[in-house]
Amino acid sequence: MTPSSPAGSLPNSPELTFSTPITIAILGGTGRVGSGLATKLASQGHRLLLGTLNPDDAAANWSGPAVTFTDTAAAARDGQIVINATPGDTSLERLSALRSELSGKILVDVTNATQRNATSPLGDLCYPGSSLAEKLQAALPHTRVVKTLNTMMFKVMTNPQGLSSPPTAFLSGNDAGAKTTVRALLAELGWQNEQLMDLGDVTTARGTEELFLFVPYLVKTLGFVPFAVTVAH
Repeated sequence: MTPSSPAGSLPNSPELTFSTPITIAILGGTGRVGSGLATKLASQGHRLLLGTLNPDDAAANWSGPAVTFTDTAAAARDGQIVINATPGDTSLERLSALRSELSGKILVDVTNATQRNATSPLGDLCYPGSSLAEKLQAALPHTRVVKTLNTMMFKVMTNPQGLSSPPTAFLSGNDAGAKTTVRALLAELGWQNEQLMDLGDVTTARGTEELFLFVPYLVKTLGFVPFAVTVAH
């Protein structure tokens, strides 16, 4: 009898390589995070699908490299790797509706889920005692969820060399093959292997998502400048 796999870990999980261009879908790809990732990955020769609610309007306002704008369902269905850059407080609802399209896919979750708060720069966590990544994995049991890049200002995601100290990018997820692929994706964004830290399964995303509560105080002190978490050891 074959031992059962943990949730989100599928038998014979394929590992994608980046020796040739692949198709990468970014859900919520017209915001600061998504557009930055799309611009960098397109410059590496990959085909980018940007899933958005209004593809025609997004295309008319786009000034970056050649990408394809489409609806979120088509992007999720056609991307070999899918990146979640939708607003964190609505990600679970949006992506749960794409369960069929995301089946068998690697989902790279770079989003933090906090409650919208009109009187404060940042609300409380949407999922205290858990994490968005865990909720996504539970809602999408046939998708390989990997949490990463959520502990930094968005500009650092695509320019890790731009800081005075080397930043750390963490990975959390149940599937080892998926994390190997995401490491390769991060390399395409400019990350060195020694800057990557695998924390373990998807439950470890609780720690990195909770770090986001620190962000308003850093912004108040430093201003709106690129910064990231660095682990010195």
